[in-house]
Amino acid sequence: MPEADPQRTVQCIKLQKELPALAKAPFPTDLGKFILDNVSKEAWDLWLKESVRYINTYRVDLSSREGTEFMIKQLKIWMGLEEGELAQTAWVPEDGTPDPNAPKG
Repeated sequence: MPEADPQRTVQCIKLQKELPALAKAPFPTDLGKFILDNVSKEAWDLWLKESVRYINTYRVDLSSREGTEFMIKQLKIWMGLEEGELAQTAWVPEDGTPDPNAPKG
């Protein structure tokens, strides 16, 4: 898991509270800089766990343009940066509670 910056906090857009920030941007892009400035380490760790579900369910090849675009889209929807429905994953919680990211309906 990425490290937190002990000297810096952010108002996290995902968790809606002031929390420790990431120590560095997760990507060398404008999106990576935005995440560094607006997403907490705690929320980023949650995304990393969630992203594995998409990679496994859809067999996402992160070395391909299509795979990267799919994951960036899911990240933006999950963070609330883009409208849309998250892709459903095959993951089922061990305790039987519904997946909070599963499509409603």
